[in-house]
Amino acid sequence: MSLPAQQLQFDDALLDDYSATVADAVDRIGPAVCRIERIGGAGGQGSGFVLTPDGLVVTNFHVVGDARTVRVTMPDGVSREGRVLGRDPDTDIALVRADGSFADIAPLGDSKRLRRGQIAIAIGNPLGFEWTVTSGVVSALSRSMRASTGRLIDDVIQTDAALNPGNSGGPLVSSAGEVIGVNTAMIHGAQGIAFAVASNTANFVISEIIRFGRVRRAFIGVSADTTNLPRRAALLSQVSSSTAVRLRSVEANSPAAKAGLREGDIIAAIDGRPVTGVDDLVRLLDAERIGRETLCTVVRRSGITQVTVMPVARS
Repeated sequence: MSLPAQQLQFDDALLDDYSATVADAVDRIGPAVCRIERIGGAGGQGSGFVLTPDGLVVTNFHVVGDARTVRVTMPDGVSREGRVLGRDPDTDIALVRADGSFADIAPLGDSKRLRRGQIAIAIGNPLGFEWTVTSGVVSALSRSMRASTGRLIDDVIQTDAALNPGNSGGPLVSSAGEVIGVNTAMIHGAQGIAFAVASNTANFVISEIIRFGRVRRAFIGVSADTTNLPRRAALLSQVSSSTAVRLRSVEANSPAAKAGLREGDIIAAIDGRPVTGVDDLVRLLDAERIGRETLCTVVRRSGITQVTVMPVARS
């Protein structure tokens, strides 16, 4: 067999493997993806996915808006009424309880295990074209984007899987058939730039809504991304992790600024608990830390230092 023929055969095999991977992931998650429509008030439509057999459905805050009830339509055409259990504008996540039971669910994966370049598959209802599949790769991790409230959403996944209006609230899926993000936005006029809230952050928000009906947060006034933590710094910080968070910005007059934290600082631990990524920072700054002295283990060029921050309630 000539070299060009061998190359063509190899390319065909690769394409078949890629196609099979995407198709298998869609077969696993697709039946749990739904269309979400507001009932009454200002109309709105988007996507969502069934998280549990008893009808917990995840979508975007901007899909449900201030609606109390929504219509949840599954791929088989069956529509059910859903009650909005809670919403978090700061992360653009909302949780709905749909009537009935569901055989097909879409489990949340661990977004901390993501790598740039791995396959990312978006499933949703863009521009009214129901249950559309697009695929691409994870373009970047730990991005930030501004929510409708003006707050920065940290731990955002950037992907080049095509998203359009109507994809909002649908799942971003890994090749293993796990939800790694909740599709939330695309940049108008740009090609190949879209965003999803990482599954670990979504999981935290969902847990808070289930327990309290809302998300309770402590606020220190920083924006951060995940970074590598040198082994020596990890040993000196007394943590076993190889990653931490680097402060990208510190708001003026915020608790972090008043405590002496500054841009470029690496936070390796909070009250002795490792901060291995932005999702840990979000999770650890819960309502229990409001008004309570919180010790941050900080890595700087000059060495390891301890900074005490007094978080306030996030308004």
